[in-house]
This record gives sequence, structure tokens and C-alpha cells, in this order.
Amino acid sequence: MRPGIGIIGTGMVGQMCHLANFVANPACRVVAIADLRPDLAAAAAQKFGISQVYGTHRELLADAAVSAVVVVTKRRATGPIVLDALNSGRHVLSEKPMAYTTAQANLLVEAARQRNLVYSIGYMKRHDAGVARALEVLTRLRNDRSLGRVVRAKGWCFGGDTGRSRDNFVMTGETRPDGIELWQDGPDWMPSAMRAGYDNFLNVFSHIINLTRYLLGSSPTVADSSVEISGAARITLDFDGIACTLDLVNGSEGAWREGLTIDFERGAVTLKLPPPFAEREAKVIVEHNGQSTRLTGEKSWAFRRQADAFVSDIAEGRTPLASGADSVTDISLAEMVYKRRADGIA
Repeated sequence: MRPGIGIIGTGMVGQMCHLANFVANPACRVVAIADLRPDLAAAAAQKFGISQVYGTHRELLADAAVSAVVVVTKRRATGPIVLDALNSGRHVLSEKPMAYTTAQANLLVEAARQRNLVYSIGYMKRHDAGVARALEVLTRLRNDRSLGRVVRAKGWCFGGDTGRSRDNFVMTGETRPDGIELWQDGPDWMPSAMRAGYDNFLNVFSHIINLTRYLLGSSPTVADSSVEISGAARITLDFDGIACTLDLVNGSEGAWREGLTIDFERGAVTLKLPPPFAEREAKVIVEHNGQSTRLTGEKSWAFRRQADAFVSDIAEGRTPLASGADSVTDISLAEMVYKRRADGIA
């Protein structure tokens, strides 16, 4: 039986990156949407052919036809809504960040574990076909040692033009109502002046941190960090003796620039990521003996592959590529970086 998908949140990302992709998947049915903005919900329902529209997530969760939900809401509202969905027995794909503290994140993971539910976090870059090729190449190179050992890595994210399409979502200009449940936007020890930057750090830079862990190892430590009040940062993660330095700046002018280079003794693998909403794959470049080889594949979109994977994960009872349990580490690392700043270390 095809899972019935409910979409909670019908803003730009909800429509462009999630509604459009789930509607296009014949292995599932989008049976309902929910949004606090009634005109927007109605417009999105008309655009994507959704018959059932709800004003709140709780109304949607009362619909027995909904077996899984995609949560694309205000970031601080994500945790409470996901918890309600998991407690109601629904599988969940949630936009990131999953939470603002490791305690919040662990609460969600435990709710999913107790009910044996698929709980996936929207790190769509793990689903990028170029990233899949890079992981395959890196695994081979680390096993056969043809380029020697990995000596270091460096990543970067200079946020600019997000590459979004202008014609595949509708907006109404309605204001989001107040009064919805919000989780605390950081640990108790975090000064209020740091919280806006922390929010920006989690929203934008958790992507490259998560992807670096996917390619280099799941549980690094923070070896060094320097973070500005805006959330811009330089951090060094230690992957069992391999140092990876990440330069992170949001709001740059011009093109979005994001990627990762992993240096071996006799070469390198570089991954150049597309802007987050651009419908194209990451570029993979392998350097060996002064020669550069670019690995190419079919045209695909990480958001489409992420939606398809979520449906397959539900059908097969499979652990997602970016599971909630794994993604707790991204929150923990962000907390460590900001704790260093609060303690005067960074």
C-alpha cells in the first residue's frame, strides 16, 4: 500500500522542494497539507492538486489517511511538531535543524525509536548523486591506497544566490500567526546575544558539517573554532587524526560557493556542491599525478532523490541516509563550537 504523505508547512521550501517531489512520486500519495496561513494553503492545494487542507498540524495528524509527514515549518516550531507526529505513530522527514540542543534532539530520536518509525532529517546533500559518486571513489581510494593516505581536508560554504526557481511555488504575503509552540533556541548557558548567530549557523552550515561527517567519519571532535556573532566561523574538526578546516560565511554577494577537498599524499578528491535549490548534481574532481578527471553522471536533483528515498525507507523499514539518530551529532558539534565561544576559547 502506498504511504499517505502529509506536508506540514507550504511556504517556498515546502512547495518547491517537497510538495513538488512527493506529488511526482507514484509510490506514494500526498493526501493532505497543513498551514497556519489559510490563503497560502488553499493556493498550494490548488497548484499541486491536493484535496484535503488543514489549518493546523494537529488537525492533519488526526487524519487516518496520513501515514507519514514532511515538516517544513518555522525552525523553532519544528521540534514540537515532529514530536507530536512521532507520538502519533507517523514516519517523519523533517527539515533541519532537527532541534537547537542535543537534549531536544535526543527526545525526538527516542520517540521515533520507541515506535520503530522512520525519522529522517533534510540533509538532502547526502542524497546528491555527485556525493554518492564521491563517496564511492573515496571508499575505493582509502581501501586501495593508490593515492596514499588521507592527510587533510578543507571545506567551505560561502552562501550567496540559492538557485531557487521562481515559477514552481505560490505565495500570498500572509503573516505567520503567533501563538504556536516554540522550543528554546539554544542551551541554557548560551547568552541571548549569541542565539541569532547560532540559529544561522545551524540552518546554513549544518549542511556542510553533516556532509563532511558523511564522507570522513561520523563522530569528529572540535579541535579548534572561531565563530563571529553573525554565525560566520572557521572550525577545525578532527577525524581520528585527519584535520578538516571549514570556512563558513553566509550572506555573500554573488554565486553560492560550497564544497570539500580531501587531500591524499599523491592527489585529491574535490566535491563542488550546487546552490541548495539548483536542480543539478555536485561536481566531483579527482586529481592524480597532475591530471584532473571530472566524474559525471545523469542529471538529477538531490531534493527529488531525498523524497524518493524517504518513501522507499518507509516501504522497506530502512534506516535513512540522514537519520535523526545520526543527525544529533550535528547539533552536538554546534553546541561545542558555541560553548567554546561562550567560555572565551573561540
